[in-house]
Amino acid sequence: MLIRIVEMQFHAANVADFLVLFQSVQPKIAAFEGCLSVELLQNNNDSTQFSTLSHWTNEEVLNLYRKSDLFIETWAITKTYFAKKPIARSYQNV
Repeated sequence: MLIRIVEMQFHAANVADFLVLFQSVQPKIAAFEGCLSVELLQNNNDSTQFSTLSHWTNEEVLNLYRKSDLFIETWAITKTYFAKKPIARSYQNV
C-alpha cells in the first residue's frame, strides 16, 4: 500500500472555493480504481493550510490517477488557489 500526503497552502480568499471543489471531487477520487481512501485535513493553527491523505494499492495506480482527466482538470483549478508551492510525499507501511 502507498500512502500519499500532499501539503497545500492557499490564499485565504481561495479557501472556500477549494473546499467546494474538493467536496465535489472527493467521491470521484475515492472511486478511482486503486484508491483505498482519500481525506482532507486542515491545520488546527492555520486555516489556510491543508493536506490530503490518500491510500493507494500501489504507486502504479497513483500514477494512473495522476495522468487521468479527473486529476489534470482538478489540479489545474487547485493550483490557481495556492499561496506557495505544494509538497507531495509518498510513504509505505513498514
